This record gives sequence, C-alpha cells and structure tokens, in this order.
Amino acid sequence: MLSVALRTLRTRWVTFVGSFVALSLGVALLAVMGLALASSLDAPERQPERFAAAPVVVQGQDTLSVPTPIGDRTQKLAHPRAVPEETVAKLRRLGTVVADRSFAVRAATGPGDLVGHPWSTAAFAPYEMEAGRAPRAADEVVVSGDWARPGERVTTDRGTVTVVGTVASRDFEEAVFYTDARAAELSPKSTQLVVEADAAEVREAVGGLDLQVLTGTDRRLADADPDRDSEALTAMNAMFGTAGGVTAFVSVFVVASTFAFAVAQRRREFGLLRTAGATPGQIRRMVFAEALVVGVLASAAGCVLGAYGAPKLAAWVVDGDLAPSWFTIGDFTWPYHMAFWTGLLVALLGVIAASWRAGRTGPTQALREASVDTKAMTWGRWVFGAGLLVTAAVTLGLALFSDPGELLHRKTYVSRPMLLITAIALLAPILVRPLTRLIAWLPAQLPGAGGMLVRENAAAGIRRTAAIAAPVLVTVALAGSLLGATATLNEAKATETREQTAASFVVTPAGDAGFDAATVKKLKAVKGAVVSTTSSSAVYVLEEGVALIKSEARAAEAGPLAKTVHLPLAAGKVSDLDDDSIIVNEEWEKHTVGQSVDVWLGDGTKKSLRIAAVMTTGTGNNGAYVTPANAPGASVDRVDVALADGADPAAVAAALTTAGGHVFTKAQWVQASYPETNRTTRYGFILVLGIALLYTGISLANTMVMATSDRVRDLAVLRLAGATQWQVLRLVAGEALMVVAVGGVLGLLVAGLNLAGMWSALGLLSVWSPVEMPWAELGATVGACAVLAVVFSVAPAGLAMRRRAVELAGMRE
Repeated sequence: MLSVALRTLRTRWVTFVGSFVALSLGVALLAVMGLALASSLDAPERQPERFAAAPVVVQGQDTLSVPTPIGDRTQKLAHPRAVPEETVAKLRRLGTVVADRSFAVRAATGPGDLVGHPWSTAAFAPYEMEAGRAPRAADEVVVSGDWARPGERVTTDRGTVTVVGTVASRDFEEAVFYTDARAAELSPKSTQLVVEADAAEVREAVGGLDLQVLTGTDRRLADADPDRDSEALTAMNAMFGTAGGVTAFVSVFVVASTFAFAVAQRRREFGLLRTAGATPGQIRRMVFAEALVVGVLASAAGCVLGAYGAPKLAAWVVDGDLAPSWFTIGDFTWPYHMAFWTGLLVALLGVIAASWRAGRTGPTQALREASVDTKAMTWGRWVFGAGLLVTAAVTLGLALFSDPGELLHRKTYVSRPMLLITAIALLAPILVRPLTRLIAWLPAQLPGAGGMLVRENAAAGIRRTAAIAAPVLVTVALAGSLLGATATLNEAKATETREQTAASFVVTPAGDAGFDAATVKKLKAVKGAVVSTTSSSAVYVLEEGVALIKSEARAAEAGPLAKTVHLPLAAGKVSDLDDDSIIVNEEWEKHTVGQSVDVWLGDGTKKSLRIAAVMTTGTGNNGAYVTPANAPGASVDRVDVALADGADPAAVAAALTTAGGHVFTKAQWVQASYPETNRTTRYGFILVLGIALLYTGISLANTMVMATSDRVRDLAVLRLAGATQWQVLRLVAGEALMVVAVGGVLGLLVAGLNLAGMWSALGLLSVWSPVEMPWAELGATVGACAVLAVVFSVAPAGLAMRRRAVELAGMRE
C-alpha cells in the first residue's frame, strides 16, 4: 500500500499541500518555542550592577519567613526594615558605612525613569565622572548620560536643581546624584548599607540578627528588582507555552479536518479499491501511509524553518522588552527532536478518524452514492461531540459552584475555548443545514436562481461546508473568547472602581514616593473638603497551616474612609475598623465578623486582629483594609476628597491643586485607572491569534481549492444549462461567503458561551458588568477569512472554466 500511497500523493498533491504547510509551520513554531525555552533555562547568573565595586552590602530584613509543618514559607515584605541603629554603630567601628537610598525623580526635560541616590554610592557601581564636579549643596546634582550638561538648571518634582557634573551612562538606570544630606531628606528611610570592611568581620558583627550580608555575585540582590530577569523569562515561557499549546491544537484540528474532507472526496476511489480486492485494513494503512509521508516531510521542513526563525523570535522578544537584553538562542538539539516527533504524531493523530471512515467504505457503496451528503454525522462524531459538550457544561457548572474566581484566570479562559471549539466542530454537520437555510433565506427570496443555488449547494454538501467552516470557527472563537475575556474582565474592574469611588476628587502624588507630611497637612486643611488619606501596604496570613498568602492592603482611618469609599461589604461596618481590627474579603480562610485572625504586617510584625467587616471577593482587587497604625513604613499615596455640605466644587478643586499633587474628578479617576491588559498577555494573544489566523488562511486556501477542483463538472453543467461564466463565478463566490458566514456564526456561538460563563462568575463574585465582545476585531477576522475564501474558490474555478464546458463536463475524476 505504500506504493499506492506515494502515487496518490503525486496525483492528488493539491489535497495534501494544506496539511503539509500547516504541519511544517506547526513544527517550526514548536522548534522555535522549544529552543527559546531551552535557552531561557540556560540563563547566565545576573551580575551585580550598582554595587559591583562595593566590598560588602548589608540589607535590613526584607523577607518574612514563617515555619510550617512542611518547611519555612517566605514572602517579600512590602516595607523592608532598616538596619538597627546599634548594628550600624558596630559596623562603623569596622570601617566606612554608606547608607544607600533610592527614590524616583521627575524632570520635565529628562528621561522618564530617573532614580535619585546619594553621591557617596556612585563609586560602588562605579560611575565615572565625565565632566564637572561632585554636588556640594542641596540644590546641586550630578546626572548620568547626556540629557543635561553642567551649569543647566533643571526643574524636577524635588525642586529646581543645578547640574554640576555628569557621569557615564549605565545600562541599568538613569541616575541623579544628590548630596548625602539632601538624599536623606528626600528619602529618610534606608534599608541597606555599604560597609568597607572585611566580610567575615561584618558577619560576626550582625550575627544573630535577621540581616543579609551580601558579597560576590550575591550583591546583585541589593540592586533594584533583582528578580526581573527570572520574572521576565517566566512570563515569556508562559506566553510561548500557551502559543505552543494553541499551535498543537490548531495543527491537529486543521490536519484532521483536511484529511476528513479528502477521504469524503475520495469515496469512489476507495470503492474501486475495495471492488478490486483491497481489505478495509489495507485502505486504512494506505491513508496512514499518506499521512506518514506528509508528516515526515513536513516535520523535516519545519525543523529547518525553526532553526531560521528562532533567532528572529529572540530578537523580537528582546526588542519588545519581553526578555532580558542578553537573551539569545543557544545550541540545543532536543527541541528539534521534540518538534519533529510531535509533528509526526500530530499527522498520525489527525488521520485516525479519516482512516477509519475510509476503511468502512463498501465495495459498491461509494460508487452508488450521490453527491448529496446523507449521513455526515457518524456515531463517533455524536459520542465525542456530545461528550465534550457535556464535559464543558459540567466543568463550567462545577467551577461556578465551587470557585467562580478560577474562571477569571488567564490559563482558564485561554484553555476553555478549545474544549467548546472541538465540541461544536464535531457537531457542526447537524448545525450546518439549518444555519445555511437561515442565513441564505433572504438571498434565496431575491429574483433569479443564484440565492437558491447557493443555499441548496451549501446545505447539500454538508461535509464540504463543515470542513471549510472549521478553520473560520477556530479563529473567530479564539479571537472572541480571548479578546472578549480580557475586555470583559477589564470592564468589570473598571465597574468596581466606579462603584467604590464615592469621593468627588482623588489626589495622587506627582512622584512614586508618596506625599510628604507637609503636603498631607495642606490637603487636610482645604476648606469644604472631607479628606481621607490612604497608603499602600500588605498583610500576610498563614492559611491551612502551610500557605503563606500575601494580601494587598490599604491603610486608612475608618471615619473619612466611610465617607469617601463605598466598600462592597457582605457583612460588618467600615466604622468598626480600628487599630485592633481589619477588613478582609470572602476569599480569606477566616472571614466571619468578630473572628480573630493572626496576620503579619507589611514590615513583618505579627499581630492578632479582629475582623471588623467582610467584603465580597470581586475580581480579586478587593484587598484588606487596616488603620495607619498597622501599616508601619507606608507613605500616603492617595487622597480621596468628598465635598462638605454647601462646598463649591471648583473652589475645592483649585485649593487641592494648589496644595500639591494631581487632582482627578471621579470620572477622570475612573478613566485614568481603567485597567489595561499587560504587555506580555497582549503579545501572547497577538501571537496566538496570529497563529490561528495563519492556519485559517492555509486551511481555507487548501480546502477551497480542493472543493472547487472537485466541482469542476458541476460548474460545467451550469455553463451548459445557460449560465454565463460571470454568473458561475458569482455563484462560487456566494457559496464561499455563505460558508464563512456559517463558520463565523459557530465561532460567535463558542465565544458567546465562554463569555457567558465569565459573566456568570463575575455575577457570583458580586460584580455586575456587561459582556464586552470585540466586534471590530471579529469583523476584521471574518473579513479576512471571507477574502481568502473568495479568492481561493474563484481563482481555481476561473482557471478551470478557461476550457470548453463540454470538455469539463466529460472530464474523468
């Protein structure tokens, strides 16, 4: 049967081009992602940056460690502790001690990510002076780079300063160096020190204290965001993993759909082989052999493409800041093996159902069968389609009943559509006929036979219609589900912000360091304003005895908070919040008003607090609330302002602006805080949808060419019946648009079901917001599919009809 399979491939090469291209691209993508994953696992250890020349760095406690029966559990503290003064005094006896400080600086003419430091720390990078001198006065600075020159006056959010020197730029930051005294005024708290002494003596001096003594490459832990490389690589690998999963799914889907349609087209051929004595097993082996040959060739071609594409992908993720600047593709072989054998497996899996159907063809059955599909739904389609549909419904119901918040997680709303897509695709034959009759009802009523022929041809060729609609279904369903899920979730978060903001104005600081005490005092003194100052913090709780959970928290006084914020309370009252209590949400293990819960505050202090009120879970942004006494080290970073009775809004707004900070009205605040999909997720979805659209184009082109080539004689008969060439081509284009419309409707059905599940989950979490369907993106997707379908159906039909209609009508199969 191998020789027969090879001859079939040579004769029917058009049938297998789509599968070959789809598989080769899938293998290429798997190879690229495997190479990227392997390269990320072989990442070099990050070296110290700001403290590369520092002898020893001593850090205050920045990690909370809690013992549990299964080992210590740790979390980074929201407010790291400073090194105790008595310890600093001991260290000064060993050598020079330099306190490090870092704070954001905003300059109208400078880069957007300026960071301020004391001048004494510049030598530890080291920074090299290029021009000018060191700062000596409070209004003098040294800057890195060439954005300002010595002698320039620069206006910043920290006051107007004079640039007296410049240092060479470094890749890791844009620095502004103040005198040590001025830096201490701008950032009073220092959590790490540089000690110019022997490391062993330093360790002996801090022995028994929860402090870190950093030397060698460990000094990188004193840099800003030392884990940024590993976090970026983790996010990148998650993105590639998602794209790889979608690639494998769509590859199997396209290959299975293509082979199923090819087998349906070749039923007369299989009937002849059965009549000539071929057994069902031989027919199946022949189809498997065809898939094997296509799989081997496509996998090999895909590995070659992967080797070419991997470096380009690495450059793309680095340029998009999705990976560290050093990230490159290494020399690995296992990703090629993984991609090759996966591609071959996909080819064989995709042909299982088609080969089984081919083997069931009777010796004369196919020869007698008409072109109308009379039994497109096999028992296998019924069983697996219904089974997957029931599975999707049951898992959705269980998630809504037990943990509705799980449906809001990215991994859930990315994977769930695939279950429904497969189920609807398997059940498509029973939906195609009523859908085509419904969609074509109006065109069929128009004068002429064109609309009627489009409707009847699409309804009669159920297998053909389902095969062509399948890739459109995949793309529309993925686009609607993924983009709709993120848009719906963002709108839900915006709805929470809108409903919880009772203040007329919200004031935020100009920089990232929060408001200073003087500005807070000015804001509270504004006439006609009811002011609630809040700070960002965190609390930590040990749940089930083994899980140390960090919960974002805001610190506020209960009275002003109740007047400026509408908390979504399920129980209790905001006014009951005091220094011995906490407001939690229903996601906490303990969430009953009056219960006591042991927590660790943002600086690691353990405390037992009474639950004063309980909020609904919401989208996950309803963190805890504590009083300022339980948020040590937290600075005021938001001021909510309600209007007193009779107060003039314009006058209050003007007074707030004069006091300092950015003043937003309620509407402006909701707009400014509207959530946006993070960059990694956005790029990941672009990659996933790009893959889906690429496969759709390949599958549509291949299937339309196959379907049109198979109907050449039908089109010739129409010509002999009196139809002009343009009428026939318009008919072909109309059928293509009809099939795309069927696929689009089925895709919308899947997207609608997925988004309905998310909307139900939000409702159970007490967030009632509308479902956001990405109509513009869906319209563009369907439009692209329509163009592809029309082009690749009309083009082969037009080429075929260049011959005389009589010759085409008598052409052999």
